[in-house]
Amino acid sequence: MRFLNKSAAMAVVLAGMASLAMPVAAQTSRDGIEGRVDRLEREMRAVQRKVFPGGAGQTVEPQITAPDRSGPAPGTPASGVVTDLTARVNAVESQLSTLTGQIEQNQYRLRQLEEAFTAYKRSTDARLKALEDGASAVGGSAPVTGIGSTPTPAPRPTTPRPTTPTTGTSAPTTPVAGVERPSTDDAAEDSYVYGFRLWQAKQYDKAIVELRSVVQKHPKHRRASYAQNLLGRALLDQGKPALAATAFFENYQKMPNGERAPDSLYYLAQALVKMKKPASEVCKVYDELTQVYGDRLSEAMKMDVATGRSASKCR
Repeated sequence: MRFLNKSAAMAVVLAGMASLAMPVAAQTSRDGIEGRVDRLEREMRAVQRKVFPGGAGQTVEPQITAPDRSGPAPGTPASGVVTDLTARVNAVESQLSTLTGQIEQNQYRLRQLEEAFTAYKRSTDARLKALEDGASAVGGSAPVTGIGSTPTPAPRPTTPRPTTPTTGTSAPTTPVAGVERPSTDDAAEDSYVYGFRLWQAKQYDKAIVELRSVVQKHPKHRRASYAQNLLGRALLDQGKPALAATAFFENYQKMPNGERAPDSLYYLAQALVKMKKPASEVCKVYDELTQVYGDRLSEAMKMDVATGRSASKCR
């Protein structure tokens, strides 16, 4: 009888210990799973900070937050643990899916930007090639009429042209009464200044010969760009816009970094207007001017360009 009482007491003790161990084990398992979910959420926030470094409200907030820890005392059965953890895992997966979609959208926009830039570069190259082809096709006697246009033959001069040496260089002009030729140690500067004075005196033929000699004899001198631009203006003042257009374009093509290259593009547009070319060709020249030399234009030049664009009804 005493043996039976001891066995019964032992069974009661074992049953009590088992009832205490089960809640502890359940609590330990729950803490382990929640720790893993918390770690996943922290990693998700790190990914959000990487994708949206500036923040600006673009981060994806968790759809379900961690449950309040101030729940029932340990040992109380928790029937909703699996449900809560499943919901939090689903929220993490949803956020990952959202971030993946945003990354794919950004990659698509980047591809669009690259394609647009490639198309713009191809268009610019084609325009420059059209200008170069037009200049080579018309040679030194026909005009460059603009981007992608058909050259128009230059009008025949009504007066005999002065003879030039067969060596390809222009001979210096003979002194003109009332126009002083400077004499310094800089031959290119002297020749340009003299050509400028001849242009001011409306001695256009002599000015053209003098200015052309500056370009041919001193192509690396800073005044070469000045001389080529003034050569075109002298031809324009003579009523020869076709020849002037050629001179202006050659200055832009051969000396794009010259100090008078922007001016030559502006006067090229003026020459095209005098040649009664379509407004679209004139506007293309103005566009080229502002795109290439926009930061180098003076305020006066910007006003002139605006006036020219308005007159040609450029967009």
